[in-house]
Amino acid sequence: MVTDFGKTLRLTATPIPGLVVLDLPVHGDSRGWFKENWQRQKMLDVGLPDFGPVQNNISFNDAVGTTRGIHAEPWDKFVSVATGRIFGAWVDLRDGPTFGTVFTTELDPTQAIYIPRGVGNSYQTLEPDTAYTYLVNDHWSPTASYSFLNLADETAAIDWPIPLDQVEISEKDKNHPRLAGVTPIPPKRTLVIGANGQLGTALRAAFGDEPSMEYATRDTLDITAPGLGSARRWRDYDTIINAAAYTAVDTAETPTGRTAAWAANVTALTTLAGIATTYGITLVHVSSDYVFDGTKPGAYAETDPLSPLGVYGQTKAAGDAIVTTVPHHYIIRTSWVIGDGNNFVRTMANLAERGINPSVVNDQVGRLTFTSTLAAAIQHLVTTRPGGGIYNVTNSGEPMSWHAIARSVFTFTGHEPKRVSATSTAEYFTRSTAPVAPRPANSVLGLDKLVASGFSPTDAIDELRRYLRE
Repeated sequence: MVTDFGKTLRLTATPIPGLVVLDLPVHGDSRGWFKENWQRQKMLDVGLPDFGPVQNNISFNDAVGTTRGIHAEPWDKFVSVATGRIFGAWVDLRDGPTFGTVFTTELDPTQAIYIPRGVGNSYQTLEPDTAYTYLVNDHWSPTASYSFLNLADETAAIDWPIPLDQVEISEKDKNHPRLAGVTPIPPKRTLVIGANGQLGTALRAAFGDEPSMEYATRDTLDITAPGLGSARRWRDYDTIINAAAYTAVDTAETPTGRTAAWAANVTALTTLAGIATTYGITLVHVSSDYVFDGTKPGAYAETDPLSPLGVYGQTKAAGDAIVTTVPHHYIIRTSWVIGDGNNFVRTMANLAERGINPSVVNDQVGRLTFTSTLAAAIQHLVTTRPGGGIYNVTNSGEPMSWHAIARSVFTFTGHEPKRVSATSTAEYFTRSTAPVAPRPANSVLGLDKLVASGFSPTDAIDELRRYLRE
C-alpha cells in the first residue's frame, strides 16, 4: 500500500556508479492513486540519463517471497513498482574497480530505480500480488552477453528479508556461479572507422589494443555499402570515431569524384548519424578547414559560418550539419594533416634529397596538424567528455605558408632553404590540365576551445622536426 503521497521527483545516487534511485510523486485519494511512472523530460531534468527505452515489460508475482535474479544484462533498465512492494539487490558485475559492489533497498510505487548496463539485479516480493514494470533500451538477442551471480553468494552477502531456503526460486537461479566465477560484463566498445588511413593508424597507436577498442578498415566495414545499419550490434558501442572520408580534393571536382565524395562524406555519414542517434552512441567526426572560404582575417572559430568553395568542402560542410543532429557528438575540425603515407612534408624532404628545387605557394596560410596530435586530442575528448560540439584541432604556433613550411623541411634535413622558390596559387595551377579545387587562402583555426577543455597541442615546428627525425 502506498503510504507516502506527495513526494518531490528527485534522484539519489548509490555506491554503484550509475545506479540511481528515484522518488516519484504519487497523487492519491479515497479512490486510489495516480503517478507519472515515466516522464522523460522531467527525469532528464533531475539527472537521469536519456537511455532511450524501446520495450516495456511487467513482472507479476502472486506470492510473498518470490525471488528472481541475480541477472546482469547488456542494456539499461528502469524498474518501478505498479502495486505491492519488493526488496531489490543490485551487484555491479561490470569489469572495473567497482566489480562486486552491492546495493539493496525496498521499493514501493513511490520509487523507481535506474540500472545501468552490466549491473546485476534481483528482486524479492514482500507483498502478495506484487507487480513491477521495467523499461529497457534494447530487445532481447541470442547474441547478447549476460552475466549471472548466485543469490546466496557469500562475498555479496545480501541480507535477504526472507531467507532463501524459504522462498520460491527457479532452479536456474539457484545454480548461478559465485562471484569468483562470474564473467564480468565488458564496457561498451569504441569503434574506429577508417583504421588503415593516416589518422586511423595514429588512433591505433594512441588507443592501442585495449579490449574495448575495435578497428574497422574499409574491407571489414564499408560505410558506403548497403546494410550499414545491421553490420554490427550497435547497442554494444559507446563511441564511433569516423576517420573514413573521401579526401581527394581535386578529383572531387570531376563528375566521378563528385559522386564518390558525396557518397562517402554525406550519404554514408547520414546513415552513420542515424545509427548513433538511435543507439545513443557518441559520434566523433573529422571535418576540415575546407568548410571555409579562407577570406576571414585572423583565425576561424568553431562558431564561424560555413562558406565552402569547392565540392570537397561542400561535402564536408554538409557532413558537419548532419553530425550536429546527433545528440552526442564531437566534430573535429582540422587542417593540413601530416601522418603516415604520402604527404607534403615527405614530398618536400624527398625533393630536397634528390636535388630538385621546388616552387611552392606562399599565399595559403595555416598550421600543420600531425596525426599524433590529432589522435591525442580525440583521445582526450572521448576520455574526459567535455561539452560536445565542434572543436578545432591543429598543432600550435605561428601560422605559416606552404612555402615557409617547405623551406623549414629543407633546413631541418640539412639542405639550403633558398632552393625553395615562392609562387602564387593561381600561378602554380596554371600548368595543370586536370581539374583543380579552390583552396581557402586562410586555413588558420583558433584553438582556444580545445585548450580550455584541457588539451594543449604542441608547436607545429617542434613536431615537424620530430617527424623528420623519425
